[in-house]
Amino acid sequence: MNLPATGRRVLVSGASRGLGRALAVAFAENGDRVAVHYGSREEEARATLASLTGEGHVLVGGDLSDPAGAADVADRAAGALGGIDVLVNNAAVNLPHPLAETSYERWAALWQQHVSVNLLATANLSHLAARRMIDQGSGGRIVNIGSRGAFRGEPDHPAYGATKAAVHALGQSLAVSLAPHGIAVASVAPGFFATERVAHRLGGAEGEAIRAQSPFGRTGTAEEIAAAVLWLASPVAEWASGTVLDLNGASHLRT
Repeated sequence: MNLPATGRRVLVSGASRGLGRALAVAFAENGDRVAVHYGSREEEARATLASLTGEGHVLVGGDLSDPAGAADVADRAAGALGGIDVLVNNAAVNLPHPLAETSYERWAALWQQHVSVNLLATANLSHLAARRMIDQGSGGRIVNIGSRGAFRGEPDHPAYGATKAAVHALGQSLAVSLAPHGIAVASVAPGFFATERVAHRLGGAEGEAIRAQSPFGRTGTAEEIAAAVLWLASPVAEWASGTVLDLNGASHLRT
């Protein structure tokens, strides 16, 4: 069950922009073939696909919040790539819903949305990819994108923090159950990092406060997160299976 260092078949969920795009770029530059998944941002996903070096990359759209949609995404990605060696669970929603300011109807709806996308889609894609890895007999890697918020709390985004904590726990459970098959599972827990989605928050006093969270006096970058994921997905990182890797510039220290 020897995982190759390059030339792997990689599915990255939520790869239309931001961290997902950085992940796809990192794997492509490593010599891997990437299935670029998107939910609704097809134009941006096509831009991601066009930016990738190498050949054999594919675009796969689909609604991961629906179990049938997740199965269809996995089927088409595996069919186009000839299998799946690496899964990166990046797709997520993060919509504000502070309790004191949110109606019950919106609260309930947003919790359902966060659970469906952040947790259940991650669990379902992990099953779909892992079963293929088991059948292939060559091992594999699953890397989940979690969050610092799982540990320090997210007062304005409680469903996001809770579902990311669940993603960390899911990854550790799968790390134990899939190790006999040569499949390593790990998670990363990023702090605040700059992407186009949050660029509007980085100016003025709010931006200063965000940068001050880290003693380095800056935010992280999507490329830094992607580099860590690329290592966790590598053949040499098998012994890191089960880890939750903090990537927050010392802005939150766990004990």
